[in-house]
Amino acid sequence: MNKLSIISDKNIKSIKIKNFLEKKIKSNPFKNLHLFIVIGGDGFMLQTLKKKINSKYLFYGINSGNYGFLMNKFLFDKTVKNLSMAKMITISPLEMSVLNKDNKLKKSLAINEVSILRQSRQAANILIKNGAKTLIKKLISDGVLVSTPAGSTAYNLSVHGPILSLNSKKISVAPISAFRPRRWRGKIISDRSKIIIKNLDVKKRPISAVADNFEVRNAKTVKITSNKKIKFNLLYDRDRSLQKKIKLEQIRKEIN
Repeated sequence: MNKLSIISDKNIKSIKIKNFLEKKIKSNPFKNLHLFIVIGGDGFMLQTLKKKINSKYLFYGINSGNYGFLMNKFLFDKTVKNLSMAKMITISPLEMSVLNKDNKLKKSLAINEVSILRQSRQAANILIKNGAKTLIKKLISDGVLVSTPAGSTAYNLSVHGPILSLNSKKISVAPISAFRPRRWRGKIISDRSKIIIKNLDVKKRPISAVADNFEVRNAKTVKITSNKKIKFNLLYDRDRSLQKKIKLEQIRKEIN
């Protein structure tokens, strides 16, 4: 495999950026790096990382989507220079194991979050444990999110979960539209935790478990741990690091 690979989503904007960079990078020193340049949005980056789990490559994302929180901004006159000066951060994913109503076990990784969601018009009725300790005995809600620091500014933030620093060694457990108890705001727990989520009413109140964009329906029990053996090395422009983006979200005020 080549040391440097440029891969892009299939939309016109991504392909144009790819064509530009393929011409531009030929004469640059970092062409010898073990590097993936990933052009697209956050979803495309997540898909790419999961396909390259055992890779020791560096990943530099270029945004051609909407928000692109995990990506770098594309600038015709600066992107190549920014890439040569980029700084690396390392993140690890969550590992989700789901036992469904047919007692089949399915697993997947989540770089942003694991979402437990009600599957019908009925609210979810779930028990949440951290190892042997019960976090909440009975949560009636639209679901719950378990988020990594990297994913804490995504769906987790939309449900008013906490924003976590990359070096916090924490994960967030946040309810989605809690009905009972209404005032349960979730928990921030160690990333060494073993989270167990059990559906208390499988027949009447089915739930699905989603690791980023991989869904398992009719879940009975969901186990979630942080997999420290898997590490993704991401590159960010010096003035737009992932840590800086997270800090900006912590102080950002909503504009009406």
